[in-house]
Amino acid sequence: MRTELTDTTSSKVDRALLAARRAIGSPTMGLVLTLVVVTDEENAYDAVRSASDAAREHPCRIIAVIRRTARGPYRRRVSRLDAELRVGTDAGTGETVLLRLHGALTEQAGSVVLPLLVPDAPVVAWWPGEAPADPAGDPIGALAQRRITDAAAAADPIGVLDERAAAYRPGDTDLAWTRLTPWRALLAAALDQRRLDVTGAAVESEADNASAELLARWLEDRLGVPVDRLASDGPVITRVSLRSTGGEVRVDRPGGALATLSLPGSPDRRVALKIRSGAELIAEELRRLDADVVYGSALRRRPLQTGLSA
Repeated sequence: MRTELTDTTSSKVDRALLAARRAIGSPTMGLVLTLVVVTDEENAYDAVRSASDAAREHPCRIIAVIRRTARGPYRRRVSRLDAELRVGTDAGTGETVLLRLHGALTEQAGSVVLPLLVPDAPVVAWWPGEAPADPAGDPIGALAQRRITDAAAAADPIGVLDERAAAYRPGDTDLAWTRLTPWRALLAAALDQRRLDVTGAAVESEADNASAELLARWLEDRLGVPVDRLASDGPVITRVSLRSTGGEVRVDRPGGALATLSLPGSPDRRVALKIRSGAELIAEELRRLDADVVYGSALRRRPLQTGLSA
């Protein structure tokens, strides 16, 4: 069921949601959280689609805050809220509310969203594109227990990581970090198989890759060794190597979904290491609502060696 409201208010949207649920007999008791997606019109379709796919695993109310600013000399006078509600089969396993904020109302997004939160359910805020320098200090971020950003969407991904490190608060995370879960699991398992004294490491990736920088900081934080940043043609991270007195541990992924794991004294093995979709990344983040202390520690790690070399 779809309902469209033009030049409306949050209270009218809430009443329309209640009426839609009653019409189709859909309660909110099955919703485990509220996912607030803050985006612009250009990226709204892809972001809402990823959130909807993730909601198949985590039934939730998706609130998409789509900021639209009019052009011209009267842009500040145009202040309007338009809404589209999707309940039932049109929203998959949860509910979807698209809020288009026009003009000065874009600066009051927190007040618009607050009445639409599911009572007693945790709130997760996600900025798929441009995000505030201090997510926890943002009006919408202040409503959320978890705040998800994506440094890969920034013009200066490495610089954004430094900004996020300065403003970090428990509950913050970034999809650049989520993309590393298979890499971190594989490297940790490799070191569990062979107890090696690691003396140095290298991460090879395309230039200005935020995930590669976070992986290097994580290795420095956990192993206490300098990590070289090496440039490649990509895509994304192509190789990680750990130098030790017993030989080299290496993961090569020049492209595709498969990587080669090399361990000293063992034959090479092929392992799955695909590049995951946005929906898969969001679904992973929605599995945990507690603070990711490992991410916070890696993010704030002062690099032992900075910059990329060819």
